[in-house]
Amino acid sequence: MGDRILSHYAFAPFAGREATTRKTTTRQATKRGDDMRIVVLSLALLLGLPTLARADEVATAQGVIRSQDQALSRDDAAEAFSYAAPGVVNIFHTPDIFMSMVRKAYAPVYRHKSFEFGAATAEDGKVRQTVHIIDADGDAWEALYTLEPQPDGSLKISSCVLRKEVDA
Repeated sequence: MGDRILSHYAFAPFAGREATTRKTTTRQATKRGDDMRIVVLSLALLLGLPTLARADEVATAQGVIRSQDQALSRDDAAEAFSYAAPGVVNIFHTPDIFMSMVRKAYAPVYRHKSFEFGAATAEDGKVRQTVHIIDADGDAWEALYTLEPQPDGSLKISSCVLRKEVDA
């Protein structure tokens, strides 16, 4: 049986030429609709996967930061140092030297009243995680952690930038 004509499309690629008319049948429109659904679903899946991977990377990074925080709270230098990236290990060499540096230069990270995760970004395998800290004296700080992927697939802390928040 005949296909019903859904629409007409005028096509005139060059000015001054007479427009040609193309008839679209229901069968062609259905196939085109199926093709478009496949394209749209494929794009959604492809664009959605990096988002899922980033969410997973951020959750993993937060777990690493939280584990180091817990090790610091127990004064477990060896475990806290185990979360440091190779570049940090090369600078401090031993867990005791690392722990001494944290106590002196990162007192709000070492001892605090609160430690809450803020915004995070993940790009090229690196995760940047903001942590809002209230130190033992009640002062507000922001720590920006950067974690980098390791050859074994783990994430390690490659830097932590600490800044005191100023009251507005």
